[in-house]
Amino acid sequence: MRTFSMMKYIVGGILLNSVVACVPLDTEPYDRETDLSFWEKEGSALYALNACYPPLYSAEEVLYADAMTDNAYTKVQTGFNQSIGNGSYSTAYPYVESVWDSRYAGIRVCNQLLNNIDKVPGLSEELRNRYCAEAMVIRAFHYFELYSRFGDVPYFTNVITIEESQQLPRTSKTEIIANILGELDQIIDNDYLPASYSSSEDKGRITKWAAMALKARILLFEGRWEELKNVTSTIMTQGGFNLFNSYSGLFEVANENNEEVILDLQYLSPDREHQTQYQFLPPTLKGYAQLAPLNELVQSYITDNGKAIDEAGANYDPAKPFEHRDPRLAATICYTGNSYILPDGTTQVINCDKGSNPDGYGFSSNCSPTGYYIKKYWDRTYRDNLYSGLNIILIRYADVLLMNAEALVELGEFSETDWNKTIRPLRVRAGFTDEQALKFPGASADLREIIRRERRSELALEGLRLKDIVRWRIADKVMNGYCHGIYTGDAVGTDDGYVRVENRVFDADKHYLWPIPQSERDLNHNLTQNPNW
Repeated sequence: MRTFSMMKYIVGGILLNSVVACVPLDTEPYDRETDLSFWEKEGSALYALNACYPPLYSAEEVLYADAMTDNAYTKVQTGFNQSIGNGSYSTAYPYVESVWDSRYAGIRVCNQLLNNIDKVPGLSEELRNRYCAEAMVIRAFHYFELYSRFGDVPYFTNVITIEESQQLPRTSKTEIIANILGELDQIIDNDYLPASYSSSEDKGRITKWAAMALKARILLFEGRWEELKNVTSTIMTQGGFNLFNSYSGLFEVANENNEEVILDLQYLSPDREHQTQYQFLPPTLKGYAQLAPLNELVQSYITDNGKAIDEAGANYDPAKPFEHRDPRLAATICYTGNSYILPDGTTQVINCDKGSNPDGYGFSSNCSPTGYYIKKYWDRTYRDNLYSGLNIILIRYADVLLMNAEALVELGEFSETDWNKTIRPLRVRAGFTDEQALKFPGASADLREIIRRERRSELALEGLRLKDIVRWRIADKVMNGYCHGIYTGDAVGTDDGYVRVENRVFDADKHYLWPIPQSERDLNHNLTQNPNW
């Protein structure tokens, strides 16, 4: 039985501040709990810490992140991020505002615990350090998400008043990075966090290795290759993680909390669920398919002999585009002839072709806007109306291997031995059997391109592509012009027969940073704006 005790304490606001006229401000009201009494209870620290976890991420935020890239597209504008994908967003775009607001709301909850934990009675020094470390890692995650999108942002580590929040200037990205990496190093070096938790009640909590993996993510984004090599090597040699034996099995309820997962979002039916499946499944599985993979992602998968589809010697036939391909393609994307395993164990084959079939491209508004459907994160144990308790993975060991490989390539140190520690096991686990795909391609090969393509295929639709195309500075190359769906062969509305889905614009002088929300600048005149916004 899966349990996750911290989710019992999801709260909108755990601390209440009340002021009664003509009564001293430090007087405790009779009818409700306040800051004055809350922190005096022994269980308040755990209660407050548990409240730090839900704002970390949501299932929708993870899956929809790729709609801002050349991996996916969402046909729904309101409440989602379509305009970021096509470059039409503004300083008042609601999605940008929601990311800003939610991240700072998460930071506030962490700061509340960190600023008040010394008031809580009955905590051992070890437990106090652990609770603080968990909150600091979560706060670092929030700041990473903020600066990686907005650049310089207000940085603070105390609970601040509304008046103070309306006066803070932007802190330089360099200072933010130094501070959050410094905190992570303090946590890691002092062993404030356990390597793992023995109790099932603590599944999903931040561990020492999660802190180290977050540090690796930050170093990756900043291109600090030597440090990244060292951090990922430590995780690989000392962390005790392994690749789970099935790529598709990684994303099944039965295999949650396996040896590959470093950090995930814990869900549990029926107490805490998400309904993202409704948003990507075909109509015949009761889905609406407002989020769909793009043909650009489909074509990026290599063939089963290890070559790109446009590379000489590739085992690729345009008339049979899904044959002899990277097995991860079939595990990630549903195309015509691919299938879903249903709750009763039977198989439902999908027909995505343009025509009169219910799942086919253009048949109805419920169908995929690209002609492809998402298969990764399909939970066939779903509850009524496609509600799912499937955990959403934030960091897994495969990512550590890929980060290590990329660091070594950028340092010019990547060898056959390193290939056999990183890329080969990923491909073996994926299901490759041709030795051409499994063996080291040689130092003369374009190792950078091979590693980048491998990263895209292994981690597709897991919310990491946006940061990759930003840090590689290729977003202006892959996000300009039409993105595409399936091949129909039509002369109109296609490029070489591939359906035109959306004409996108990415301005290299503008879009590598999101705008500071105008609503925030209206309240705080000390907030400057990013270039060309």
